[in-house]
Amino acid sequence: MANTSFNIFILDDDVWYSELLEYHLSLNPDYHIKKFHAAKECLDSLFERPNVVTLDYSLPDKNGAEVLKKIREMSPDTQVVVISGQEDVATAVDLLKKGAYDYIVKDEDTPERLWNAITKIRENVSLREEINQLRDEIGQKYDFGKLIIGNSAPIKQVFMMMDKATKTNITVSITGETGTGKELVAKSIHYNSTRKKFPFVAVNVAAIPKELLESELFGHEKGAFTGAMSRRIGKFEEANKGTIFLDEIGELDISLQAKLLRVLQEKEITRVGGNSVVPIDARIIVATHKNMAEEVKKGNFREDLYYRLLGLPVYIPPLRDRGTDILVLAKFFIDAFAKENGMGKKSLSAKAQDKLLSYAFPGNVRELRAVVELAVVLSDDSIIQEQDINLTAISSDKDFLSAERTLKEYTTDIIQHFLDKYESNVLLVAEKLDIGKSTVYRMVQNKELTLK
Repeated sequence: MANTSFNIFILDDDVWYSELLEYHLSLNPDYHIKKFHAAKECLDSLFERPNVVTLDYSLPDKNGAEVLKKIREMSPDTQVVVISGQEDVATAVDLLKKGAYDYIVKDEDTPERLWNAITKIRENVSLREEINQLRDEIGQKYDFGKLIIGNSAPIKQVFMMMDKATKTNITVSITGETGTGKELVAKSIHYNSTRKKFPFVAVNVAAIPKELLESELFGHEKGAFTGAMSRRIGKFEEANKGTIFLDEIGELDISLQAKLLRVLQEKEITRVGGNSVVPIDARIIVATHKNMAEEVKKGNFREDLYYRLLGLPVYIPPLRDRGTDILVLAKFFIDAFAKENGMGKKSLSAKAQDKLLSYAFPGNVRELRAVVELAVVLSDDSIIQEQDINLTAISSDKDFLSAERTLKEYTTDIIQHFLDKYESNVLLVAEKLDIGKSTVYRMVQNKELTLK
């Protein structure tokens, strides 16, 4: 526990008793104690933000419940320990419900019980400060100017939209191909927003069987279904006051879409098998690689839910549209991998750079990282050569076509693929694709294609 002062206010109209408590608590030199004999002077001093107020329930100018309410309103982080001369269970329960940390009856054990209560409060304060410090560090980690590497115009547009997202609680919809970093963008928005001290809860909708997803999102009560041995809190409740990130929202089963819409509209959930309504205050960020407007047209996604989720759209461009960001990212990944594995500095040769720039990266940033990390391992010296760069597209035809590029761009990628495959044998490529060799040479001359 940090050796810093811990501020305690003692509010008791009995001068002798307040001095008794002061003497007992002063045995800890870290405790800084102030005594008050009337509620008004104590409340007037709350700007000092004491860690604890010990509150005599029977005061001459206000009753304990009124003072407790004022303290909770004026200094919500201050913990209140009520000390009463009467053992009234109903009053104790009522005060605890209203935010008192503890209720202690005046007797010979009161000083010891108060000591124990304050010790626990201080431990909780230290733990809370430690958690806040870690969250601040996480916020720095997710500084999107450092986390998302690149200087291209498309990525600067992403930064601008993210900055706008951090300033309000508007729902954010992130779109982009697989591997572009949608979850990183979501985390960056959360940890740079006013909700950063509260949970970030990520749910991959596509990874959870549809029959289990409702329970995963909204929780369930004991006995709600076979195997529900106890109550379970759902992801929306876990994310209360924070952010819930629903990845691959386009995969949400149509039967659950109406329930999600109601949650977004009413800001409340009902656990599976339960009747109680639970208020929810969670920011919503969704992500998908699908064209959601098309999914609505096909009848796969509710139009009302689509517009509810659209909010502030953030489009993450594919790596092939980010120009020399490919090289900036490659250098970042190479330096990080070399450092992590105790290797010397490595750099890319000119031909290796050209090879990276000429590739479409269907797997985007995720694929680039895997490619350059392998290249670091394969390279024999400090320079990564062209042959160290292994580009093996594993995307399906469906992934290839989902990019929605122009016919010319598709044609260029196809010809380049075959040139790489057949080691720049233009005649063979022209024969395989049934095109004129002059077409290939012209595209090479215009720097649309690259020969090895």
